[in-house]
Amino acid sequence: MEGREWGCRLKEDRVDDKVPSDSSIESAADPVSPREICIRMENVTKEYQVADVQVRALQGVSFSVQQGEYITIMGPSGSGKSTLMNMIGCLDRPTSGVVEIGGKSTASMSEKELAFLRNKTVGFVFQQYFLLPSMTILENVMLPLRYQGIHRKEARRQAEGALVAMGLQDRLHHTPAELSGGQKQRAAIARATVTQPKIILADEPTGALDSATGRLVLELFSQINRQGTTVIIVTHDPKIGCQAPRQISILDGRIQQDSGGLPGGGGSLGQNQLGGASKIPEEDLA
Repeated sequence: MEGREWGCRLKEDRVDDKVPSDSSIESAADPVSPREICIRMENVTKEYQVADVQVRALQGVSFSVQQGEYITIMGPSGSGKSTLMNMIGCLDRPTSGVVEIGGKSTASMSEKELAFLRNKTVGFVFQQYFLLPSMTILENVMLPLRYQGIHRKEARRQAEGALVAMGLQDRLHHTPAELSGGQKQRAAIARATVTQPKIILADEPTGALDSATGRLVLELFSQINRQGTTVIIVTHDPKIGCQAPRQISILDGRIQQDSGGLPGGGGSLGQNQLGGASKIPEEDLA
């Protein structure tokens, strides 16, 4: 899947639509029960062999996330935050330690099992949208549902609902090239939420948007979180990261600070507004 990588740049664009209301987003997805532990990591390590060098990307990482939290993971380039995101997103397995997503350990899972868990549990939002240019916005949002085996008519109904919730009811049959940057990112959020995942992972989702558009996109994440979805945003920007109810800082593969976490548990429920490079299998662009 050419070019689908974490950490790509996107073009800035204008603000041309209002953020949809909480009620419209609520109608597009059923809230999930809070306080369930949806992510647990215990003494997680990840090592890579690069030529003759053994790289320790993660070194003894431990934390838990409760369903419904709103979290930022912050760190500079090379800190290990992208590797940590890969673990949460079921894109990789740990070298040692325990990674549980939705109560299921990923360490011994096959690629097929990881893909199934990924598709059912996690929605991804990328900095560069990764909308397929040859398809309409509606067709893009239908894709993850079709990968789940949902009939085309039902997939269309659900995709339309997700796009209406994002305020894109007048853009269903437009291609990505016909949308502004903010509209593309809202379409990408619709694609991420249409399967009603428990976890949304967003990699620098406002990284190259202008500040006003970025605020609108982040308010959408806040509204989604208020319906009970766990939202995790990875960022290098402390001005964005510090606005989250819970902030996890990582450096040299180790957690330096966790503002809301307790040993073996998660932080407070997040209802505040918020301000690496592994390839994602095409069927997981949900």
